[in-house]
Amino acid sequence: MVKIRLTRMGDVHTPIYRVIVTDSRKPRDSDYVDLLGTYNSKENTGATKIDVEKAKEWLAKGAVPTDTAKAILIKAGALPEPTQRAPAKTPKKKGEEKK
Repeated sequence: MVKIRLTRMGDVHTPIYRVIVTDSRKPRDSDYVDLLGTYNSKENTGATKIDVEKAKEWLAKGAVPTDTAKAILIKAGALPEPTQRAPAKTPKKKGEEKK
């Protein structure tokens, strides 16, 4: 299975991540199929540089993003924002009845 995930780059206390497409069985920092962009977790503004067209192509081919990569792709505009679901009703416990 092909995944879109992050690989760590940078120094000890200043990580920079690459958003990559890779085989899910490979280790985190091993070789990759395609580079989609970079993400800097230390900076808040302008820290994400993603090639949106490439990301959409890989998603169309069936690549599955990890949770963190999915959040980054949503911010970049490669994925639509999830819609809010109504909260599920909690089942009543035994002994609770309508009064």
